[in-house]
Amino acid sequence: MTEKNIKNNDPVLTFEGKKYNVNNLSKDTKEIIKGLQIADTQLKMYEDTLKLLSIGRNSLAEQLRVKLKNYE
Repeated sequence: MTEKNIKNNDPVLTFEGKKYNVNNLSKDTKEIIKGLQIADTQLKMYEDTLKLLSIGRNSLAEQLRVKLKNYE
């Protein structure tokens, strides 16, 4: 979402194809950017958690499949 401007080392926000110097934005706008970054981080964390749960569920299903073969 943000990158550094190589020339002057200022953070740059790229949003909808436009670039903005973050230092020139209002405090409210910076807080919105921070909120979006936190939301992105949380989404990534929960996506990873869902992947782990899915792997665990598949492992349990495989274990159940093996155990039920004894009853066939």
